[in-house]
Amino acid sequence: MARVKRGVTSHAKHKKVLKAAKGFYGRRKNTIRTAKAAVDRSMQYAYRDRKNKKRTFRALWIQRLNAAVREFGLTYSRFIDGLNKADISVDRKVLSDLAIHEPAAFAALVEKAKAALPAPAEQKAA
Repeated sequence: MARVKRGVTSHAKHKKVLKAAKGFYGRRKNTIRTAKAAVDRSMQYAYRDRKNKKRTFRALWIQRLNAAVREFGLTYSRFIDGLNKADISVDRKVLSDLAIHEPAAFAALVEKAKAALPAPAEQKAA
């Protein structure tokens, strides 16, 4: 049986890693050992941060909504509660976009949410 020479596959693997390490500083971009470690770590960061990106954007939308509804005398939590009670299901991304680009439509949503909430005097009695 003929022996298997692995030079071709090793070279291909090395090329793949070094291509992914393009733009790194120092030996991390051209020495296979350091490049492989750096690329592996960078892939872990990329995987983790794809998850974190969703959290970060949701937090941003919530901050924008809170700022927008405070102009109408509400807080974010009361606004969301009002939307739920009015049976309006719009996600935070769209609400944030409406607050920025369509202030009239957003104001209409805020009024509907306000109408669905109990009056402050009723709330204290309950």
